[in-house]
Amino acid sequence: MSADNIREYLRPGKRAHLVGIGGVSMASLAEVLHGAGVKVTGSDQNEGKNVLHLRSLGIPIVIGHLPGSVEGADCVVRTAAVHDSNPEIAAARAAGIPVFERAQAWGAIMRDYKNALCISGTHGKTTTTSMCTHIFMAAEKDPTVMIGGTLPLLEAGHRVGRGDTIILESCEYCDSFLSFFPTVAVILNVEADHLDYFADLAAIQKSFRAFADKVPEDGVIVANCEDPNTMEALEGETKRVLTFGVERGDVHAEHLAMHRGFGSFDVVHDGRVYAHLELSVPGIHNVKNALAASAAAIALGVPGKAVENGMRTFRLPGRRFEYKGDYHGAEVCDDYAHHPDELNALLDMAKTLDYDRIVCAFQPHTYSRTHALFNDFVSALKKPDVTILAEIYAAREDNDIGISSSDLAREIPGAIYCPTLEDVTARLRELAKPGDLILTVGAGDIYLAGEALVKSAE
Repeated sequence: MSADNIREYLRPGKRAHLVGIGGVSMASLAEVLHGAGVKVTGSDQNEGKNVLHLRSLGIPIVIGHLPGSVEGADCVVRTAAVHDSNPEIAAARAAGIPVFERAQAWGAIMRDYKNALCISGTHGKTTTTSMCTHIFMAAEKDPTVMIGGTLPLLEAGHRVGRGDTIILESCEYCDSFLSFFPTVAVILNVEADHLDYFADLAAIQKSFRAFADKVPEDGVIVANCEDPNTMEALEGETKRVLTFGVERGDVHAEHLAMHRGFGSFDVVHDGRVYAHLELSVPGIHNVKNALAASAAAIALGVPGKAVENGMRTFRLPGRRFEYKGDYHGAEVCDDYAHHPDELNALLDMAKTLDYDRIVCAFQPHTYSRTHALFNDFVSALKKPDVTILAEIYAAREDNDIGISSSDLAREIPGAIYCPTLEDVTARLRELAKPGDLILTVGAGDIYLAGEALVKSAE
């Protein structure tokens, strides 16, 4: 269904039925629509905290995908994981009820805002969107926000504001961000990923260029000038491009110092110091993210003082180097990294911290990504002192490739393959020493292994 007429279905009094309502973005969408006066109903395969929270707001939710759930709906909105074979989608089509994608609904919502700040990139999106949220809250812009993770400041992954700015994490998978209408489009980086959908890097670059081209003539594209793939994708762009980078760019860092992995630096724009930041989150990758957030603030006229104030209280969202607890003198942290570049950034940062050993339990995410980026994963996973590999998290895929984490383990000296999460926890118990940093890493459910480890120490 075309997005052209979706706005008429998302008005007060209309009923929108959300299939897969328990997901982070869908739950946020449900709450935003509910707050705007739309009658929201939903369904999901499982109970969960998002489902319970939405029910507490008075949103009826059915567990399971039953054809009767769509009866009486004016439209249906589905998450990307829900396909045409879903019984609710089939029933809606048979009844002539319009079916829209989640991204189309967010796109319709953002058209009602003067400023739509959309943060894209292969990695760093959630953290940078969270940084922007802190900054715009400090600037008292009262933004509406959608983040792909739980931000401690909000105690959620979203907020419904009354200001004229909406801030959205914007994902390239299935070209979903092409349903958005950014007035400021941030591109953090462009790498080969989601190769189950994109043919190759060139196709990914084409998608990011199309996203940038959606910015209006008076809008701004914020781009990482130190990332060659990003700049190649934007070659010949006629819209205003505001570049950022650690060492160069319209917005860049000066007097950068790293103290035990934490950066402090001046943000410089037009030859003048715009803000001075002392980050409470480690790693050079977070220096880059903070520069991107600062450039976005500059694009929208936010004073440097608000950037300083917002970043002073910034804490990483859930599953971004999230401290989970201790186990017999070892610290246990969890991270969402699931691409080789993210792994490299995480592990390089961890090595700058004051730990005796880095023990990394990694769970690859999707068979297609593991296969396409196999050698890059092997290279990254040689960095820890000890590498444990959980079996691949299937997510939306079937294992037609016939690949396993054991294939990775064979290429990494000393790596340990664990077929189940219980095995991962057991091996971590055996290996843990005082002074270790134990990392559970991946976009699936690997965090459960670390949580079980911490719980067993109680």
